[in-house]
Amino acid sequence: MWRKRTKPTEGECERVRVSSVAMTSGSVASPDGTVVGYQSFGAGDGVIVVGGSLAAARDYVPFAEVLARSFRVHVMDRRGRGRSGPQGAEYGIEKECEDLLAIQRTTGARAAFGHSYGGLICLEAARRSTAFDRLAVYEPGVSVDGCISGAWLPRYGHLLRTGDARGAFAWMVMGAGFAPAWIAKLPLWCVSVLMRLAIPRIRWREMEPLLPAHAREHEQVVRLDGAADRYSSVPSQVLLLGGARSPPAIARRSLDRLHEVIHDSTLELFDGLGHDAPSERAPQVVGERVRRWLQHGPVSRAC
Repeated sequence: MWRKRTKPTEGECERVRVSSVAMTSGSVASPDGTVVGYQSFGAGDGVIVVGGSLAAARDYVPFAEVLARSFRVHVMDRRGRGRSGPQGAEYGIEKECEDLLAIQRTTGARAAFGHSYGGLICLEAARRSTAFDRLAVYEPGVSVDGCISGAWLPRYGHLLRTGDARGAFAWMVMGAGFAPAWIAKLPLWCVSVLMRLAIPRIRWREMEPLLPAHAREHEQVVRLDGAADRYSSVPSQVLLLGGARSPPAIARRSLDRLHEVIHDSTLELFDGLGHDAPSERAPQVVGERVRRWLQHGPVSRAC
């Protein structure tokens, strides 16, 4: 079922934060009145990029630049980020779908790419609408039989409310299932110190304001657990992507199930990459694969 790809080089995995492509900014009003901002690159048919929980539009600029070689790319700043309004009291995945479809109506884009929670939004929007002909998703936040745990959420919320953002983030790392198993065996204070050393200060300043929003978004993932069959109604062609370094129990279980239920889907695994590949580790590698698929379709059907 899995078609492995070549491991990216160190140069390909370099994180780039400044755009070399001409960029314009726009915004739309979602049905509830929330302003949703986006950044646009390139020319051609439209593609919307929907990012994950602990990221904003700026984190997908290198990925968008690759797509912009062939397309007009619109990178969303989802609710609670950048030029967009707050999540709001009535927040739910439904609001995210309304935001995405509002941008689609404004731009006319018939394709979308979603990473992590952004992939879940893309699939949910496609289930509700025929607006998209093609979707590419990288490890979408679809939980199958509890493979994405929410057990860490209560203490995470408590630590945030008491002002311990570093501790909350460390607790999430220990419980979310993406870190090496030995991390979960360490005391919280130790993991907090390790994360402080591992995450550059500028990156932490970008991530810290997103921690409360991240909790509400993960609640939506847990709420929809076990509902992969609902995506059998997705009418779009779908490219399902994942990384070989991501935990199989989390990433690959959901991808396998989605491949089973989505009729017109292609599934591929990138050798040597993990969950953060589109936004941090290898945006050019993932971006080039998505660009070629959007241009030419699957090289061959996955088995």
